[in-house]
Amino acid sequence: MFKQKNIYTLLVGCFLGVLLASAGSVVASKVVDQEAAALPFEELRTFTEIFGRIKKDYVESVSDKDLLDNAIRGMLTGLDPHSSYLDEDEYKDLRVSTTGRFGGLGIQVTMEDGFVKVISPIDDTPAYRAGIQSGDLIIKLDEQPVKGMTLTGAVKIMRGDVGSDIVLTIVREGKDSPFNVTLTRDTIKVKSVRSRTLEEGFGYLRISSFQSPTGDSLKVEVERLKQENGGQLKGMVLDLRNNPGGVLSGAVAVSDAFLNSGKIVYTEGRVKDAKMDFNATPGDLLNGAPLVVLINAGSASASEIVAGALQDHKRAVIMGFKSFGKGSVQTILPTGNGGAVKITTARYFTPSGRSIQATGIEPDILLKRLKLEEIEASDYKAVKEADLSHHLSNGNKAKDEEKATSDAKVSEKPEDKRGVDLRDYPLTEALNLLKGIAILR
Repeated sequence: MFKQKNIYTLLVGCFLGVLLASAGSVVASKVVDQEAAALPFEELRTFTEIFGRIKKDYVESVSDKDLLDNAIRGMLTGLDPHSSYLDEDEYKDLRVSTTGRFGGLGIQVTMEDGFVKVISPIDDTPAYRAGIQSGDLIIKLDEQPVKGMTLTGAVKIMRGDVGSDIVLTIVREGKDSPFNVTLTRDTIKVKSVRSRTLEEGFGYLRISSFQSPTGDSLKVEVERLKQENGGQLKGMVLDLRNNPGGVLSGAVAVSDAFLNSGKIVYTEGRVKDAKMDFNATPGDLLNGAPLVVLINAGSASASEIVAGALQDHKRAVIMGFKSFGKGSVQTILPTGNGGAVKITTARYFTPSGRSIQATGIEPDILLKRLKLEEIEASDYKAVKEADLSHHLSNGNKAKDEEKATSDAKVSEKPEDKRGVDLRDYPLTEALNLLKGIAILR
């Protein structure tokens, strides 16, 4: 027969051992925390009582390991949406994902009200191609309700084997009812930085996520764009839309690439190691050329660090929509069983001292949700002065002939060779703003 008293004694002993070990490490690091001075005996008594009731009365037998694992997960997920416990396999997956190659759907998620919420899809992945959007709520995975799952448990189901299908049931704002989307899992190879020339002299950089090598990749792409455009650029669009973040060092490196000096970001937390300052080093890759940063509701964490730093230093114009608002820093702390604890240890602040936690970055130029499309050219040709009979010449025959030739070419409906997609309204507006700044300069 189960003896609750023995379980209580055993658990209290375990907790005392853990707390005393923790106290030893605190003394060793010379950090005094008054809140941890007293042991929570009443709370431990309640915990062991519930533990005993489950062992005795639950409809099925549950192992001690499962109960304690669930208790640990609940203890962490109850703190905030970004703290969690990672077992050995989950910890391995996390380490792999920061290198830029992993298996799954290509979707960055968090937990909200018991459902999986999409922060953003990753470029060129199954989720991106299927039209998954920032803000989507996933309520079922293969007909299995998400409610009651942990975030790590849901992510584990979504990853699966490459080539296998999964059906996501999604609730989306503006849709009357939930709908299903079938995705085929694939190996996700994330190239964090892409670039192209929009128009002569104007470059475009797209950062889909922040990884350890993102800063170096950005420098390579900027140099390539410079070579394409005669050695220098008149302006640059930095696209951070639907960028869910990533490693802090990547965000610092990208910010530093466009700043000559000053603070980039600083963090504050309870322990000494959580307080950090990051400052820019001399050298602006664009040599002061205008920079427009595009953000939206899917721009989170590291993306907001970059946007906030460039905004505070007035180095860039921030354009688009209000960002996600994740202004906290998570630290990965390995555990003795091969797993790890991902725990929020600090808040980060922009150079001017702004915390964007739960508020986000407000764009300098707020855009409306519009779509820009090119209208087909009409066969009708407007009447101009040059078309009038006996019109007066401007006195320069060569220029007149050149103008006539130019008009003839325009009437041929030339192909648009710009690198900007006319259906991408925010990008079109960003390019127009860059051109205007360049003209003023």
